[in-house]
Amino acid sequence: MATPIHFKSLESFRAEAGRSVHLAIGMFDGVHRGHRLVVESAIRAAAEEDGLAGALTFWPHPSRLFKPDNPVPMILNSEVKLAELDKLRIDFVIEEPFTKAFAATDSSQFVAILKEKIPGLASIHTGENWRFGKGRLGDVDFLRRISDKENVRANALQCLYVDGERVSSTRIRHALLEGRINDANRLLGYAYESIGTVVEGKRVGRTIGVPTLNMPFEGDLAPKFGVYAVRASRADGDERLRGVANFGVRPTVNPLDKPMLEVHLLEECPYSYGDQLRVEWLDFIRPEMKFDSVDILKNRIQEDIQKAEIFFKELPDG
Repeated sequence: MATPIHFKSLESFRAEAGRSVHLAIGMFDGVHRGHRLVVESAIRAAAEEDGLAGALTFWPHPSRLFKPDNPVPMILNSEVKLAELDKLRIDFVIEEPFTKAFAATDSSQFVAILKEKIPGLASIHTGENWRFGKGRLGDVDFLRRISDKENVRANALQCLYVDGERVSSTRIRHALLEGRINDANRLLGYAYESIGTVVEGKRVGRTIGVPTLNMPFEGDLAPKFGVYAVRASRADGDERLRGVANFGVRPTVNPLDKPMLEVHLLEECPYSYGDQLRVEWLDFIRPEMKFDSVDILKNRIQEDIQKAEIFFKELPDG
C-alpha cells in the first residue's frame, strides 16, 4: 500500500472525486490499542464502499491553549504519532492545528464544517468518550444527531479494557513515568519508540569501551531515567538491531542539562552522526544512578549488557 498522504489542515485537504471518505477523529496521543479500534472502524467502512479511510488528529494538545502553564505531556511527538498512524493502512492523515479559532467552533456546526472541507465525507468514527466543539459541549449522542442532518454516519467505539482498566493515554503516561515499559507497550500494542538524529557526544562511551549513538530526547513526556533493552533501525528501515540504552542525564561522567538517549548496539553498528534512527524501548533494566567511580560504572554497564543479552535470547524471535 502507498504511504498515506499527510495534510497540514482541513483547509488543505484534497481527495479523489467520487470516492466516499471515512474519517477517524481524535487526539490519538500514543496511537494505542483503543485508538487503533477507532481507525480500524474507519478502514472497514471504507473497504465496504471502495472509499478512502483517513484520520483527523490535532496538534498541539488543547491544554497547550487552555492550560499553558500545565499542559498535558504528549506520549509521542507529532512526527512519531504520524509515523504510527501511517502504519495502520489508511489513505491519509489530516493534522489540524488546534488554534483559538478552531477551539471556538460551535459543536452544532462541527459536522457541517467537516462536510464542507471534505465533500465526500460518509462516516465519522470516534471513541465513545470523545468530546468536541466550543467548551467541549458536544458528545457522541449529539454527534450522531448532527451527523444525521448532514447524511453522515457517526460510529462511536466502546472503550477497550485491559486487566479491568480502560486503555487510555493517561494510563500509558503513568506507566512510562514509572519505568513500566512492558505495561506501556502492552497498552500501546507496539513498542514505545523514539525517532531522532544521532549527534556527536563527548565520546565518553568510547573511552570506557562502550561506544554509543547519542540522540537528544525530543518530546514532552520523558520516560523514567534508566537503562533499557532496545532495538534500533534507520527511521525508514526495518533492520531492528539489538542494543542497550541509557536514558537520562548521565550523572557520573560529564552530566547533561537535558536528557539524552545513548544507545550501545550489541552487534556491528552501521550508523553514524546525522543518521535519523528509530529506537524501540523493550525492557527496563534498572534506574539511572550516580556511581562513585568510572570503574564501578564500567562494571555496572557490563552487567546491563549481560541482562540485555539475556532478555533478547528469551524473546520468541530472538
